[in-house]
Amino acid sequence: MSELASKSQLRMSLLRWALLTVPLVMILGPLSGLISGSGDDNVWFAALQKPAAQPPGIAFAIIWPILYFLQGLALAMVLNARRARLRWPAVGLFALQFLCNLAWSPLFFGMHQVSTAFFLILLILLLAIGTTLLFGRVRALAAWLMVPYLAWLSFAAILNFQIDRLNPDAETLYAPAARTQI
Repeated sequence: MSELASKSQLRMSLLRWALLTVPLVMILGPLSGLISGSGDDNVWFAALQKPAAQPPGIAFAIIWPILYFLQGLALAMVLNARRARLRWPAVGLFALQFLCNLAWSPLFFGMHQVSTAFFLILLILLLAIGTTLLFGRVRALAAWLMVPYLAWLSFAAILNFQIDRLNPDAETLYAPAARTQI
């Protein structure tokens, strides 16, 4: 036998990586949004003018978990490629783009920095394109799993840009918290 590991051992290795990366990505992503108060429940965000293409809030709640799952699976595939020369650069670039992704919600929803968030999402898109290209050099399927994320980032960047244009005072907009009188 000339192989160091059988096909079933390699599949189990991929499964182990996926059991680590998929939950990690699927927990950290939504946690960033939860901590920053993202979504339609955010009083400041509700007060902003939205572009006509703005999907309903439920769309984000459906799409992001799917994208996080696909990213986690793609990362597991790359981590499982033991002898791939670009494995670690691809993982490093993925980590960088993912950290930037985690910073977007606090910047936009938490700090109300719409313009800065737009430039951050452009950076995320560029890093995600680079990640996808490196993933493709390691495992073609891993790159294909990143394509829906790239498409959604492109759409999200357009939404961010349009919100910025529709709300030039968004950074200074004050939305009072809901009050109850006892």
